[in-house]
Amino acid sequence: MARLALVHDYLLVPRGAERTFAAMSDIWPDAPIVTLFYDEAATQRQFSGRTVTVSPLQRLGVQQSNFRRLLPLLETAVRRLPLEDFDCIVSSSSAFAHGIQRPEGASHICYCHSPFRYAWHEEDQALSEVPRLLRPPLSLLLRRHRGFDRRAARGVDLYVANAQITRRRIRRFWGREALVVHPPVDVERFSPGQPDDYVLFVGELVRHKRAELAIEAALAAGRRLKLVGAGPELPRLRSRYGDRVEFLGRVGNGELARLYAEAQALVVPNVEEFGIAAVEAQAAGRPVVGAEGGGLRETVEPHATGLLVAPDNASALARALREDFGRFDPQYIRSHAQRFARPVFQARMREIVEEICAARG
Repeated sequence: MARLALVHDYLLVPRGAERTFAAMSDIWPDAPIVTLFYDEAATQRQFSGRTVTVSPLQRLGVQQSNFRRLLPLLETAVRRLPLEDFDCIVSSSSAFAHGIQRPEGASHICYCHSPFRYAWHEEDQALSEVPRLLRPPLSLLLRRHRGFDRRAARGVDLYVANAQITRRRIRRFWGREALVVHPPVDVERFSPGQPDDYVLFVGELVRHKRAELAIEAALAAGRRLKLVGAGPELPRLRSRYGDRVEFLGRVGNGELARLYAEAQALVVPNVEEFGIAAVEAQAAGRPVVGAEGGGLRETVEPHATGLLVAPDNASALARALREDFGRFDPQYIRSHAQRFARPVFQARMREIVEEICAARG
């Protein structure tokens, strides 16, 4: 395939979107990577040895904790990423990457993790997180981003959504259709173990992940809770609940696999677009207790690999956490997770990209 480039919003943490992008990058190991910001150490060196081109904003010393301050500049920065030498561009976007300036005659396939949530379906939450005086300018900025997204959508040959909920949002917000290819999960990294007495939360500690709902439900159910992850919500949650739950921060792959295997269950309190952690837990043979909606409807088989409850309902979540998880079959749960394995994702993405790029060529 002629001159292919890979684009991602920013590579600053090893979250689900970044792990999906890493699996995409392994399909085309010689393709250069283009992104707004890159922190090799923070992304656990997943992209070491690759050619990575960043935007000029990288010089500002951007990190995961402060890049949001540059939000007004990111749309322009992504349009100026250097892609003029490429015939085929594969972007991985949760907010900005689908808005690259496509060279004339080039193909552009976008794997969409979600339309920018704060601009579209969680604007009220975004405004609630800033001081009152900053809400009018932020509202204006998010409205401007919606216009950016609509224009960007016209420059994409094909959208690939990570789940049905994302596919519906792409259609509703941008008027575009999308294929669905579920994200890859390294199921072979996980295996069943001997469960301990705790339940587990894994995710970035930001408002929309609803970690506090998981905490309140676990406390109401009388369950020990361990939380894996970091983010802007960590100081507040630790101050309020630090003497009652365990905050583990970010952990390595081996430690995460052990935590999954020894948990009674994984708690997913929010509606996820897909939810890689839920599949990882199932690959370790452990059931998922989560909000019925979004990706969990596609990854959890009710009463066989987990329990789904009404979203935003701490009482229902607490009742589910009181269940006897010993009745679940770890081997059946693990076999269920196999359909989300990395090779399945990679084979389908290769097929899609080669078809689109060959057609335009």
